[in-house]
Amino acid sequence: MSYAVKEMFLTLQGEGVNAGRRAVFVRFAGCNLWSGREQDRATAICRFCDTDFVGTDGEGGGKFADAGSLAVAAADFWGPDRAERFCVLTGGEPMLQIDDALVDALHAEGFAVAMESNGTLPAHPGVDWVCISPKAGSEVVQRAGDELKLVWPQAGSDVEAMERWDFAHLLVQPLDTGDPAGNAASEAAAIALVMDRPRWRLTLQAHKRLGLR
Repeated sequence: MSYAVKEMFLTLQGEGVNAGRRAVFVRFAGCNLWSGREQDRATAICRFCDTDFVGTDGEGGGKFADAGSLAVAAADFWGPDRAERFCVLTGGEPMLQIDDALVDALHAEGFAVAMESNGTLPAHPGVDWVCISPKAGSEVVQRAGDELKLVWPQAGSDVEAMERWDFAHLLVQPLDTGDPAGNAASEAAAIALVMDRPRWRLTLQAHKRLGLR
């Protein structure tokens, strides 16, 4: 199988339980909840995505002919030291492309493999850290994992039902609206949710605040 990667880069994980951890991000092209084209946003299931996942023209991106070449490219971004190697497979929707060969190849390069997914496809069982970010209006089939990250506010989200899913960590992340007033309102709503439902914890997009990718 070949793989279409929008971009690949070394950074710090900016959100969630692993925030602050050095990581190689592998952003796959394509998603099943939005085409990535602005003209389709209004009719998409996920309308608030702030990520460019169209094409393979980003830094480190491209079409990789096999899993081994993609894993080696990720290792090159990390550098020669194999200690604490950590990669995050994201998108778009990474489960459109993650398969046995890729997970095995990344493990062979010494990576712990994390995935950030919308949960509409089953997570690969070999992934070491499963983060699911459910989108209202979609059918979430992956209802277990390490981390549930709910972007908030999201009209139509059943928070009470999510609390019955089997996740080790329940996180709420303020919706990035693109303007300061809207972001302040999102942050207030997320704080209010945690204050009302203490099983949840607040997570912020620290990479944006620090100027990281």
